[in-house]
Amino acid sequence: MNIKITGTGSYIPAKIEKNEDFHNHEFLNSDGSAIKAPNDVIVKKFKAITGIDERRYAKSHLNTSDLASFAAEKAIENAKINREDLDYIIVAHNYGDVRHDSIQSDTVPSIASRVKHLLRIKNPKCVGYDLLFGCPGWVQGVIQANAFIKAGIAKKCLVIGSETLSRILDPHDRDSMIYSDGAGAVIIEATNDEGGILAHESATFALDEAHFIYFGETNNPIKNDNRRYIKMYGRKIYEFALTNVPLAMKSCLDKSGIDISEVKKILIHQANEKMDEAIVKRFYELYGLAMPEGIMPMSIGKLGNSSVATVPTLYDLILNGDMANQKINKGDVIIFASVGAGMNINAIVYKQ
Repeated sequence: MNIKITGTGSYIPAKIEKNEDFHNHEFLNSDGSAIKAPNDVIVKKFKAITGIDERRYAKSHLNTSDLASFAAEKAIENAKINREDLDYIIVAHNYGDVRHDSIQSDTVPSIASRVKHLLRIKNPKCVGYDLLFGCPGWVQGVIQANAFIKAGIAKKCLVIGSETLSRILDPHDRDSMIYSDGAGAVIIEATNDEGGILAHESATFALDEAHFIYFGETNNPIKNDNRRYIKMYGRKIYEFALTNVPLAMKSCLDKSGIDISEVKKILIHQANEKMDEAIVKRFYELYGLAMPEGIMPMSIGKLGNSSVATVPTLYDLILNGDMANQKINKGDVIIFASVGAGMNINAIVYKQ
C-alpha cells in the first residue's frame, strides 16, 4: 500500500492588486516615523527583494471557508471520488473567517465544519478539524493524513490550505504588500499505485523564534485603531529560514533513500523569491552541488504569498499545465517544503 495524492484543486481570487496600487499608501516605520523614500522607490525595492508584481485578494463577500470549499470541489472532482467516502477534512489556515471590514476572526464553528457544510457532505463519520501551524499548515496536514491512513483509521482524506490575508493587513506597513488570498486542496488516498509519500520531516523552533511572526498594532500611532495586524521580523525570519530549512530538507531526503540527482522539482512555500532561492541554493550546497535550473517553480510574482495555500496551489497549477516551462511527470520525485510562524518547518519527499 502506498499513500498518494489522487486529486488536486485550487482557487485563485479574481481581484488583482498590482504593485502600483500601493503608490498612494502612507507607509511608516514600525515606530510610526516617516520612511524617507517616495512610494515608487519603496515599491521598486520591494519587487526586487520579493519578486512580487501583483497579488490576489478575495471579493468582499467571500471568506476563507468559501475559498477552501471552491478548491475542495475541484480536488474531489479531479480525484473522481464520492465525497461521502471521505474520512477526514483537514483545513490549514491561521486566521479563520475574517469577514470584510470586520475586526474579529470567526472560528466557531471550525473552518473544516463550514467546508463540510458547504460541500453538503452528510456522512457524520467524515471528521473535520482545523490545523494552525503557520504557513507550513498544508504540508503538515498532508503529513497527518498520511499518518491516519498508515494507522488504518482512514482511507481517504481531504487536505486544504486556505487564507484571506488581505483582511489582516496594516496599510501603513510595507510588509503588507507580500500577502494575498487563495486556497489549494488535495485528496490523499491509500493506493496500490507506485510512489507516494516517501518521507517527511517537521520541526518547531520556539525558544527564541516563537514571536518572529505575530499579531501587532498598526504602524500609525495616531490612528485610533483597535485592530491587530500580521507583523513579522523579516531579517530574523530570513536568517532563520536560510539556516534551518535546507537542513530539514536534507534530513527528509536522506531519510527517503532517494539520491538528490533524482529530485525533479522543489515546491517551496512562496514566501519571498530571494529567500526561497537562497534556501534551495543552500540545500544543494549541502550536497556539494549547484542549484539546477528550473528546479524551483515560482508563482509568487503573480499570486503573492497566500500562506498555507501557496504550495498546494503551485502544485495544482503545474499539474494542470498552467505554468510555463514547468511539468511534473508520473514517477518524478518532488520535495514539498515550507517555513512559517511558530517558527515551524516541514518537508515531504513525494514520488508522483
